[in-house]
Amino acid sequence: MHSLTNTRMRQRGLAMVEFAIALPLLLLLLLAIGEMGRLLYQYNSLLQASRDASRFVAGQAWNRTLGRLELTDELRAQARALAVYGVPVASAGSQPLVSGLTTAQVTVGVQGADHVQVSISYAFRPIIGSGLPDVGYGASVLSFPLVATSVMRAL
Repeated sequence: MHSLTNTRMRQRGLAMVEFAIALPLLLLLLLAIGEMGRLLYQYNSLLQASRDASRFVAGQAWNRTLGRLELTDELRAQARALAVYGVPVASAGSQPLVSGLTTAQVTVGVQGADHVQVSISYAFRPIIGSGLPDVGYGASVLSFPLVATSVMRAL
C-alpha cells in the first residue's frame, strides 16, 4: 500500500515538471500566432487603405479637357490623408487607421499614361519589442516593412 502512494506522488511531481518545461514553449507559440494574426490584420488594413486612396485619385485626376492625368499637390495631400485617416481631409485629433502610420509613408504617383498608383510603406513592429539582444551572434531586428500598393486606371 505504501509503495502505491509513493508511485502516485512521483507521477504528480513528474507531471508538474513536464508542465513547467512545456508551458514557456506553449506561451511562445501562442504569442507567435497572435503576432501573425496582428500582422495580417495590419497588412489587410494597409491594402484596403491604398485601394481606397487609389480609387479616390483615379476618379479625380483625369482632366477631361486635356485628356490626360493631372495630379495636383492638393489631390496628392487628400489621397495621403484618405490612406492614413480614412477621410480626404483630416481634422485635428484624427487617429490613423493603423497605429503609427503617417502621411509621409504614403506615395501617390502616375504609372503609364492613364494609371495612378498609391503605395504605403509601413514598418511592422511586434508587441514584444523592436529586436532581440546581441547574444554573441549579433542583434536581431524584428521589425520589417509592409508595402501595400494599388494601381488603378483613371476614369
